[in-house]
Amino acid sequence: MIEFQQVSKTFGHWKAVDNLSLHLQDGEFTVLIGPSGSGKSTTLKMINRLVEHDSGRILFAGKEIRSFQPEDLRRRMGYAIQSNGLFPHWTVEENIGTVPALLKWPKSRIADRVTELLTLLDLEPNRYRGRYPHELSGGQQQRVGVARALAADPEILLMDEPFGALDPVTRAALQKELARIHQRSGKSIVLVTHDIDEALLLADRIVLLDKGRIAQVGTPQRILAQPASDFVADFVGRSEVGIKLLGLQTVAGRVRRGETAAGRPVPLQASLREALSAFVAQGRGSLPVVDEHGHAVGSIHYADLLAAPAEALA
Repeated sequence: MIEFQQVSKTFGHWKAVDNLSLHLQDGEFTVLIGPSGSGKSTTLKMINRLVEHDSGRILFAGKEIRSFQPEDLRRRMGYAIQSNGLFPHWTVEENIGTVPALLKWPKSRIADRVTELLTLLDLEPNRYRGRYPHELSGGQQQRVGVARALAADPEILLMDEPFGALDPVTRAALQKELARIHQRSGKSIVLVTHDIDEALLLADRIVLLDKGRIAQVGTPQRILAQPASDFVADFVGRSEVGIKLLGLQTVAGRVRRGETAAGRPVPLQASLREALSAFVAQGRGSLPVVDEHGHAVGSIHYADLLAAPAEALA
């Protein structure tokens, strides 16, 4: 889908991206992460030519991106940013329909797409489509920003720290929404974040950058379990690796079907990290497990968590 071939970008005397080679797979959720000044946002913005690369080649769908007119390229790529970038004097419907209108979609088709996306992002269409950005909460504005990025059914979705300014509860809810959208649509998503927990939660593959170069590329499990350097180990938090590995697996993989246990139940789709928290809070050695409907399906034992990090490394 996207390929960087020895790409570099310099701003004055600062080399933001240094000889970067990287292949982003079709349908993959890729997270670009690194400390401030690592080149992650510059890398993202070079994909849709908001920043032009100085040397090397960037390919989109097999073609050099400079063979496209910038506006044509951007219409094939959704783009969501931290500030959401909504037009303040346009309604939610008008904001979401920006690119479809430029593509001259019929009004009825745009209206149907707005309804579809508002429903997908848990915003009741009749209630929100006529509102203006200032009438929405920060989380609602960000949802509309994501809807606008998805409106014209882009081939790839680019996201530059889209949830960075939100409170933890809203941020967690939107992360779950984004994971659900990716699972349902199978779209390629490239997201920039500075938050390692967000990267571990969402990514199929993590690209960790340092000073414009790749420090390591790999699955969340591989990054945690087999860091390529001390920099990588320190960045992901070497003292919390076991806890973070628990966060990559769910109770469903450890449930003892048909067993019963006392205590407040844990959901089948909860992470093992969340299960650990429940064990500590309740002071029990086993807990009941329920499905999404609240029906009992079995139990999970504290001892079941101990083998989980080791299995994640396999």
